[in-house]
Amino acid sequence: MSETIHLKRDEGIALIASAFSASGVEDSITNLVAQSLYDAERDGQKGHGFSRVPSYAAQARSGKVGGTAKVTVEKPRSALILVDAAGGFAYPALRAAEEALVPAAKECGIACAAIRNSHHCGQLSQVMERLADQGLVALMFANTPKAMAPWGGGSALFGTNPIAFGAPQDDAPSLVIDLSLSKVARGKIMAASKTGDPIPEGWALDADGNATTDAKAALGGTMIPLGDAKGAALALVVEVLAASLTGANLSRDASSFFDAEGPSPGVGQLIVAFDPTGFAPGFGDRIATIAQAIDADGDARLPGSRRLALREKADRDGVAVPKALIEEIRALA
Repeated sequence: MSETIHLKRDEGIALIASAFSASGVEDSITNLVAQSLYDAERDGQKGHGFSRVPSYAAQARSGKVGGTAKVTVEKPRSALILVDAAGGFAYPALRAAEEALVPAAKECGIACAAIRNSHHCGQLSQVMERLADQGLVALMFANTPKAMAPWGGGSALFGTNPIAFGAPQDDAPSLVIDLSLSKVARGKIMAASKTGDPIPEGWALDADGNATTDAKAALGGTMIPLGDAKGAALALVVEVLAASLTGANLSRDASSFFDAEGPSPGVGQLIVAFDPTGFAPGFGDRIATIAQAIDADGDARLPGSRRLALREKADRDGVAVPKALIEEIRALA
């Protein structure tokens, strides 16, 4: 196993930020992206953490992602927010969407934010947690560059197209669910390719359609959908919501998140938020009943409990990052 170094939050964010600053990214954007990547690593989402820094920095240097892009927000209707990420990082666009979405949802009972011309949006659960912590129930959909074939097909058409959900709980941490519609997020395979570790069989196929445990071969092939045909069908649903509806690039037309070649990926994200106080009374009691039933069922665990445990450990000990990756990031700075 490769040697690792533990980094506390301030130190880790500063390290990531130094690479982006040296790559021409504006300070306010740098800080937001660095925080998002560190917090993903802290929650155990290594595919959305430090492993993304080299590719993000390379794309900022080449202009594939705009390091000074200015997000624009329009509100053509009282419960509809349209956000243009302008070919920049997704994180500023997501924050702008959240800032407009919260008051709109609380005014109207339900509101929607559609983001276009966007980039890799990382750990969706961060967005869901922030909205849930403000009292909203939320759903999020995101399309990504092609990596998964329609069921029965042989060529990638859909991205891993993640979905996420968040809901507030009165006397417990917000309930948050975040999942890729492939068997695993493609970022996990990318992270394995960085360390040279094998991946479990059943995650992906190589370019010839054969099962593989080689991460690099998997990146050149296709991902296997979660739930087989059902996962592929859900990926189509997300494609329609996050790309067709928002005006973003379809997954098949989006450039890679992993290299610095070509134009901006231009993908999309869609967030829908509900204010539960506008619906039937007693929402907090009903969601607590569900959570308590899961907790009481033997070894069953409420989704998100592992994430919170990893976060607590990381806040205490720091996150463990491969030494070679840290050195690569320092070299970028």
